[in-house]
Amino acid sequence: MRFATFVLIVALATAARAQNPAQSASVAEAKSVTVPMMVDHNRAIIDVDLRLSDGTTQRVHAWLDNGNPDLVLPQRLPAGRVSCEGQLCSTAPPVEMNIGGMTITLSGPIPGAGINEARVVAADHAAIARGMSPEINIPSTVLRNYDVIIDFPDHEFTIGLPGSLKFNGVKTKVIVNAQNGLIQIPSQIENKKYNMGLDVGSSISFLSTELFDKLSAAHPDWPHMIGAVGPANVWGDTDEIKQKLMRVDRLQYGPLFLTGVPVASFSREATNFFARRAGVSTAGLIGTEALLNYRIGLDYSHSVVYFDIGRTFKFPDFDVIGLILGPEDDRTKIDGTSNDPTKNDRPRDAAGFTILGVADFDGKPSVPEAQAGDHLVAVDGTPVPGSTMGQVWLMLGGSPGQQRILTIERNGKQFTVAAQVQHFLGEAPDNDESGGKSKRK
Repeated sequence: MRFATFVLIVALATAARAQNPAQSASVAEAKSVTVPMMVDHNRAIIDVDLRLSDGTTQRVHAWLDNGNPDLVLPQRLPAGRVSCEGQLCSTAPPVEMNIGGMTITLSGPIPGAGINEARVVAADHAAIARGMSPEINIPSTVLRNYDVIIDFPDHEFTIGLPGSLKFNGVKTKVIVNAQNGLIQIPSQIENKKYNMGLDVGSSISFLSTELFDKLSAAHPDWPHMIGAVGPANVWGDTDEIKQKLMRVDRLQYGPLFLTGVPVASFSREATNFFARRAGVSTAGLIGTEALLNYRIGLDYSHSVVYFDIGRTFKFPDFDVIGLILGPEDDRTKIDGTSNDPTKNDRPRDAAGFTILGVADFDGKPSVPEAQAGDHLVAVDGTPVPGSTMGQVWLMLGGSPGQQRILTIERNGKQFTVAAQVQHFLGEAPDNDESGGKSKRK
């Protein structure tokens, strides 16, 4: 009886282990997995489980960042030593991340992985970038070792071993930097050939200042404006107040013919930086705003990208309130004063978003009551502190003419403003009897 009982206990324990996803052979040997994907401010975000060097595991949001070769994480996650030179800090990467049961090795002797260290952001930032929720990114140096499908229409992310995925859609041969996995796609604008990066980590597309200014001068009828509103309000940096935006009428991007593509102007320094990392000359990059209708397949091992269209919906990308916002963090507000309640009468939990500036519409400030340095407290009664940049811009969007009630704080006092959603970067009614097109700014 004792022996039979022992055998039964062993059998039950073995069955329990077999049913445990963490120990299941089918999961451990999975060649590919598909997981839900959130899209926030045109950034693709998934949940991953990180195993750190001290043996602990933490679940965090991860940003799909194929346009960046650097692994980035906050200081709270590293279990090893953090070294700093000036403002740049680094540490050993986490041991591995688990995506839907598939283990992605990050550190150790990985042939060609190229991840020797991770960049570390300031200790008092909860996320790796202001206005975002992820605490780690999944860079091109990781993704390039796999087959990848980023499905925007169905909000799914698929990753698999090379050769494990079936790609659909039109395909194009691309330039993949063998050192870091960055992708450049042969493109054309007005019959002139350029290389343009593929960056689903960017909420909007960019052109070099030289090309942007050339096209803007040649096509004054193309909608253009100054001020990074909506998806162009990427980071909330002060230089976004003067950010130049334009809709390119037609752009060939590999096999795709994209129309009405909103682009921002890249500085010469930024263009040169991206060209050095890409290893080839580049005229800019195409970001997620232009690709939200597609399932994008990345076949790194064959230097091929697939575009499978999943819908034809035209997103109202710039139908928004005309504010340029800067996310406030736990260390310093945009205006340079501390959020520490011992140093400032503004309570710590009131930190949210600073209004950096107001975009013009038809030559006038679109929200004349707002001033640079004001704090956006709520939209239609919904508080904005604790929200991501994408969540706030969803609150500020709508149909042109719709009204949003903004709660604004200035010098410690709150007041409300009725602001109107405007159709930025769109053509204005044609008032030119000669048939020429006017433009909205």
